Amino acid sequence: MAEELQKQFQRELDAFKQCQKEVNQLTGMRQQLDGQLNENSIVKEELSLLKPTGEVYKMVGPILLRQDYTEAKENIDKRMNYIQKELTRIDGRITSLEKQQDEYRDKLTKLQQQFQAQQEKK
Repeated sequence: MAEELQKQFQRELDAFKQCQKEVNQLTGMRQQLDGQLNENSIVKEELSLLKPTGEVYKMVGPILLRQDYTEAKENIDKRMNYIQKELTRIDGRITSLEKQQDEYRDKLTKLQQQFQAQQEKK
């Protein structure tokens, strides 16, 4: 019986660690997306200061290519929209994983208490 509890405890602990690992990965992705959103916000502000007839250049590798003002503005808006959707998706996933972590934590605590109770009986 004690051996069975230890195996179950180990399975739950492994699942908990996997959940933690995924939360850490998603948190890193979220930080990266947040940085990209801030960069795009700055670009959008700079574009708003420019007249529609002004020249806009886009860096592609080591080359600067001329880009249409309207196209540049639309691209920034699309990119920001996409990043915001990704942030929302990641936030939802992190929230659900954190709830799952709490459930694993509760299970681990109960299993540990059961194991200790069995040890005291011996």
